[in-house]
Amino acid sequence: MDYLDKNADFEVYPVRRSRPIVDASFIELESPVSTLPSASTILITGCSSGFGLETARLFLDKGWHVIATMRTPREDLLPRSERLRVLALDVTDAHSIRRCIDAAGPIDVLVNNAGVGVMAPLEGTSVETARDVFETNTLGTIAMTKAVLAQFRERRAGMVVNVTSSVTLKALPLISVYSASKAAVNAFTESLAFELAPFNVHVRLVLPGRAPGTSFGANARRRMSDGFPEAYVEFRDRRLAAVLDNEAPHTQSLDVAQAVWRAVTDPSAAMRTPAGADALEAFRA
Repeated sequence: MDYLDKNADFEVYPVRRSRPIVDASFIELESPVSTLPSASTILITGCSSGFGLETARLFLDKGWHVIATMRTPREDLLPRSERLRVLALDVTDAHSIRRCIDAAGPIDVLVNNAGVGVMAPLEGTSVETARDVFETNTLGTIAMTKAVLAQFRERRAGMVVNVTSSVTLKALPLISVYSASKAAVNAFTESLAFELAPFNVHVRLVLPGRAPGTSFGANARRRMSDGFPEAYVEFRDRRLAAVLDNEAPHTQSLDVAQAVWRAVTDPSAAMRTPAGADALEAFRA
């Protein structure tokens, strides 16, 4: 493999992780994924925009009961439906999680999509900012998953889909903290799969690529407020231009929604499902 990305102004060192840490085929052989009924209920975090909103819309269109969660609920983001509920949820707040799970009632699928980003060199990233990213991306995912496991285990049915990132497959600069928070979720998910297989509860990963059409990049840049070291400014500006390039292969929100749909409904789905043209390239590298 060529270790220099000819389209970039920095060297990219690919991380060869296209295969999961665990042997997913073993899990599937031990307890095959059962077909979920069309009237199943799915709870999706982070539905105010982007991937979560598009995923909620897709499952609603497919006839599912959808619980769309966001920090500040908005009823106008999705078409009105008796199969839709919009609930408040802050995945970093234990009381908010409990209120949301109690209000939701029994669910069949949890999609952990809520996340925050940060684009900055480590030298310009405070420990407080790093902790904030991990609180949402990693610990929030763990807390939400833990909150639904008892009902899934008791029913011997259920699925958790964790949305992470293709940057865990191909390392990129200025997102070391964000990448670490998502890589931790990959490892968490693949280990958890072994724990839950005996109870017919399944976990899957969806790995989106770069999505310039969403608000994620803007949100990540807002976390540069710690102060950007002058030595990195020119490098940052070149990197930002690459991030915002709509001509290069990238990921659309619908790509992610469709990948989540496959992960949930296709019994042959692998542990990891890439979402988007660039994510697929990284997955195959």
